[in-house]
Amino acid sequence: MAGVSSSMILAEHVSWYSTLLLALMLAMNCCEPSDEVYQDAGQAVWHRSGGEFANKVRPCDEIYVVREGETLHTISEKCGDPYIVEENPHIHDPDDVFPGLVIRINPFKYS
Repeated sequence: MAGVSSSMILAEHVSWYSTLLLALMLAMNCCEPSDEVYQDAGQAVWHRSGGEFANKVRPCDEIYVVREGETLHTISEKCGDPYIVEENPHIHDPDDVFPGLVIRINPFKYS
């Protein structure tokens, strides 16, 4: 190995140790449990913590459009807001709810 300086050997060792350290960091990062949130098209929110999924019902949006077959009672249960009539002064008769009616919802936070 004539003509190879000590600085070249040192640089090669540092390069190998850096590569080994980087590979170790990548391996540790991909094996670490994460807390991720996945959302589907409906009202479900899927949380992943430690490799397991848990389904939690997402509270309704603040502005809600009534769908066919829904009543204020079913919307209240679904969205977690028992005070829909009080928060929506444009609803004069709670029994007169029709599809397309826009209401305001204040959902309770889930834990």
